[in-house]
Amino acid sequence: MKSANELHHWIQLLHAPGIGPQRYASLLQSFGSPQQVLTAAASDLKKAGLSEKLATGILNTSKETANTDLDWLSAASDHYIITIEDTEYPNLLRQIDSPPPVLFVHGEVSLLNDPQLAIVGSRNPTQGGRENAYEFARFLARNGLCITSGLALGIDGFSHKGALDSKSPTIAVTATGLDRVYPARHRDLAHAISKQGAIVTEYPVGTPVRAQHFPRRNRIISGLSVGTLVIEAAIKSGSLITARYASEQGREVFAIPGSIHNPLARGCHQLIRQGAKLVETAEHILEEISPALETFLGKSVASSGMNPQAATGKENTQTTSTDQLDGDQRLILQAMGYDPVPIDILVVQTGLTIDSVSSILLILELHGHVEACGGGQYIRLKPSVPA
Repeated sequence: MKSANELHHWIQLLHAPGIGPQRYASLLQSFGSPQQVLTAAASDLKKAGLSEKLATGILNTSKETANTDLDWLSAASDHYIITIEDTEYPNLLRQIDSPPPVLFVHGEVSLLNDPQLAIVGSRNPTQGGRENAYEFARFLARNGLCITSGLALGIDGFSHKGALDSKSPTIAVTATGLDRVYPARHRDLAHAISKQGAIVTEYPVGTPVRAQHFPRRNRIISGLSVGTLVIEAAIKSGSLITARYASEQGREVFAIPGSIHNPLARGCHQLIRQGAKLVETAEHILEEISPALETFLGKSVASSGMNPQAATGKENTQTTSTDQLDGDQRLILQAMGYDPVPIDILVVQTGLTIDSVSSILLILELHGHVEACGGGQYIRLKPSVPA
């Protein structure tokens, strides 16, 4: 890692107005180091392609702008600030277009060079999506992959939890400074990740939530990883941005298919049409990326032939057996497939009143047999025991 004086220059240049990753890299190429950039004459900065406004902004950037970040660094032994020239900087990330010149890390910095799989998806997934995120993450983490995601609600959060529950590390890439947690309700999860994995950002301490930061954050999620798995995503979804970055970076893209009636499956179906690998089990992912994993791990990761649920020994203790349901409740379940179905169709198929159907659906939802999909539609969930 850099000396304190060198690091100060790297961070000071990071705070200069209008200096993003691409321009930062260009300046390094022209001048050799941040210190040389900060001490250059305005005329030399202009010769390097900067406007007068940008050149003036760099020269007027105070040394004190780096103090808050350096104070954060010294506040805890598991706080790190690494530059793209440091050996700790993740090799895969260094290979992408516009890699972050500086990374802020809270947790185990050595994990950044471990083999990683990104798992992303909807912030409002179905019950099946939540289970897939958790189970795929838990199984893949047990098989040597560090699970990387964005700490968001929904698929991100369940992916992190699956990895943590397997006693494996996970990496969260955030779009704010590391002095804050977004979303706030994931504060406890962020704390657990920093203790068992790492939280990473390219943004200095004090950076607030800004909408434009999230797409930029997504390139880091995919850039750290050998592949990206998308679980439930609408057509206009940030997860598809992550998948696009992964494809552009030459990384594998995986997608789990779903019902043609589920809006959250459409993004995954679009990815599959565009060439993403359709996966039904975690082994499909391991088979595709096994050459890269063998390079990282020095051992074979051949398929074990088990699906994620079997491999992790998953038990759903919240779902009651259908043996405990009465006749009308069973009738409702028998009339439902595993695609969303409107209440009025169930009324027609069962001959029950709409009040009865609504009441029964509420009971079935409480017992984990069905889930509301919005718009008056329900979907039957896979049973944990044979029906």
